[in-house]
Amino acid sequence: MKIELIIGSTRPGRVGPQIATWIIDNLPKKAGVNYELVDIQDWKLPIFDEAIHPSKNQYQHEHTKAWSKKIEQANAYIFLTPEYNAGYPASIKNAIDYLFHEWHGKPLMIVSYGVGGGTTASAQLRQVAERLKMLPTAISPAFTIGKDMSDKNGQIKNIATAFKPYEASLHEAAEQLLNLTSTQKTKSV
Repeated sequence: MKIELIIGSTRPGRVGPQIATWIIDNLPKKAGVNYELVDIQDWKLPIFDEAIHPSKNQYQHEHTKAWSKKIEQANAYIFLTPEYNAGYPASIKNAIDYLFHEWHGKPLMIVSYGVGGGTTASAQLRQVAERLKMLPTAISPAFTIGKDMSDKNGQIKNIATAFKPYEASLHEAAEQLLNLTSTQKTKSV
């Protein structure tokens, strides 16, 4: 079983990779379950530029074909999103919009972060996921990041201690994700 953790922020100085590493380190370790970090920034996707709707599965551009191949490899996803101006970033929406069938019917856990935990971004992202017939977990961990938590480079100081209170919700959501993924794999066999 492969679960891709997709880092949604692409801005300079972002804490997404730091949080993603903490998540991977704290997810339940189970035999046969592999987690992979997928950073949207690494894919350099232009603003959606396919002429044919993704539901037709007729990709013209090599960047779309490569993105499709990467996303197809996973059985489930974890979307890690910051909250920008009461929403999730355009980088995530753009990456999602490139594809259709690759997302369809797949389990998803949404993890958000921000000054208020990113719950508005998480709720909006859930709406998009449900429209794509993805299967979001009932629990969506939300990490509150206060200004006093950041060092001079904008990274979270002592993330292990700062995020200790979030371990329980992460584990509960991860168990839901694993259960949904096991159910989906059983249906497809």
